Amino acid sequence: MRNILLTVSYDGTSFCGWQRQDKAAGGAPVRTVQGALENALERLHGGHITLYGSGRTDSGVHAAAQAANFLSPIDSIPAERYPVALNSFLPSDVRVMKASVVPEDFNSRFDATSRVYRYFLFTGAVPSAAQTRYVWPVNRMPDIEKLNAMASCLKGEIDCASFAAAGDKSLSSCRYLEGARFFTQDAFPYGTLVVFEIEANAFLWKMVRSITGTLVQLEKNGADAGSFREILDARDRKRAGVTAPPQGLFLWQVKFDGVRRHV
Repeated sequence: MRNILLTVSYDGTSFCGWQRQDKAAGGAPVRTVQGALENALERLHGGHITLYGSGRTDSGVHAAAQAANFLSPIDSIPAERYPVALNSFLPSDVRVMKASVVPEDFNSRFDATSRVYRYFLFTGAVPSAAQTRYVWPVNRMPDIEKLNAMASCLKGEIDCASFAAAGDKSLSSCRYLEGARFFTQDAFPYGTLVVFEIEANAFLWKMVRSITGTLVQLEKNGADAGSFREILDARDRKRAGVTAPPQGLFLWQVKFDGVRRHV
């Protein structure tokens, strides 16, 4: 029995998030990334295979490098051949990028030491058709210096209750944040993106989108860094700003080589 770790990218536009769901309202099937991958694994192995992801992404959220592992009962497929084999069974909006053998007791969720998310803001007048599924059009160039001044307090052990969506079932709203920053980069096929990158041991439901929306809204309204700190310290979602739309958010990287914090 081999434990295989996959690195997976996906366009989340047409998925109801990562986590497998049996049925939606009315009994209709639900399309999820985990479900698509497990279907491909079942076709390859001839029986059900359970896939363990490093974490969940919501409906419409993408991944550049989600991590997920499974136990394979067959030894005939070299680990490096899994991407080709699985991609032949997968829809075009899910791709296995690489695969490797990991220790039998490895688990993508519990062995991950941090997750990195990136949120992409389009600053031009109109994003192209190729860009609309992957950016939030803010239609202006925000003040990066002010945004970074506000984001600078997102470091260390923090109670993030102000950015938890209603219905979050986490036992604790405290998370350890490695840091957050804004920077610019060229956009394909044209324009400029403002990128918000944030890294933490784990995230609350819709936490990254809530933080992004709040920061952008505060900067637009001319608020200073102290205003964001007050919202963070309030531990009250009603004090925070809008929730940024899902299409600009990517699970960018999952790390396994850092310090293991609480979940």
